[in-house]
Amino acid sequence: MTAPGGWRQADRGPARRRKGRRGGGRRGGELPMVDDVEFTSYYGRPIIKPPTWKIPEVPLYLFLGGAAGSSSVLAALGEFTNRPRLTRAAQIFAAGGAVGSVVLLIVDLGRPERFLHMLRVFKPTSPLSVGSYILSPFSALTVATAGLNVLGRLPRLRKLAAVASGVFGGPMTTYTAVLLANTAVPSWHAAGEQLPFVFSGSGMAAGGGVTMALSPVDEAGPARTMAVAGAVVELVAMHQVENAHGIVSEPYREGRPGLMLRVAKACTISGAALTVLAARKRSWAVLSGALLAAGSGLTRFGVFEAGMVSAKDPKYTVIPQRERLAARQNGHAPTVTR
Repeated sequence: MTAPGGWRQADRGPARRRKGRRGGGRRGGELPMVDDVEFTSYYGRPIIKPPTWKIPEVPLYLFLGGAAGSSSVLAALGEFTNRPRLTRAAQIFAAGGAVGSVVLLIVDLGRPERFLHMLRVFKPTSPLSVGSYILSPFSALTVATAGLNVLGRLPRLRKLAAVASGVFGGPMTTYTAVLLANTAVPSWHAAGEQLPFVFSGSGMAAGGGVTMALSPVDEAGPARTMAVAGAVVELVAMHQVENAHGIVSEPYREGRPGLMLRVAKACTISGAALTVLAARKRSWAVLSGALLAAGSGLTRFGVFEAGMVSAKDPKYTVIPQRERLAARQNGHAPTVTR
């Protein structure tokens, strides 16, 4: 994905500039004939090709997939803990999120048949291929589960489908993080060990929050627990993403992505605090769920845009490469990126 021609010299003058002898130089000695140069990309253009994924379709896809995945886990739990209204709410939301994810993916691909072509080959080494085989059965199972619940038919089959959708729900919350980290985008690749925790925590916060808001408070205990636990995981992992990777963490703190992530953090903290303190009252439960869902959505948008910023600016590719090279030359392991 390197731009044609690699790097250029920032000094566009002659490669060699002759210098006269200076005082203090050794008589007959050889003086430097080439100035120090700074390497950058051609005319400041990106060194790697930024992803061509559409906005807002792809960030919304990241959000809906994570929220739907965690809701399906809650739905499976509700089937076996005598919480019919929580189960119904979680199953309907999971089905809606799954269908929305498929629609958004098809819109990003441009033509519906491209999604079908992705299912022709299963490639375990490709997160995109694996993700296609997670999304497809997950969508079918969640829609079937919600449909059987609404119709009130075949309860045993519904429970079996709910368990199966819950099994796929876990990977559904995290595979998109692996997909981002598997690219050459500096700020995504460097945070590859933390992004799955960010996305799983974010998905738990959103799925738990929405299910809590849609369920009676006397049945919403598991949703409240999931929402708070997910918020804690998201905040801790996101702190690492924002601070542990040197210069490639910078896009997460600055500009538009930084603003999004600061607002996301405020929403997540507020929603989690209200969930703990006041979510046993219906109105506060709805507000808490809305804040947690907003925080989760803004986190996905912020992470996505931070990666795009790092892909477009050559310094986020060049400086880490230099630091890794210097570390190897000095016999030390590089610390900027993983």
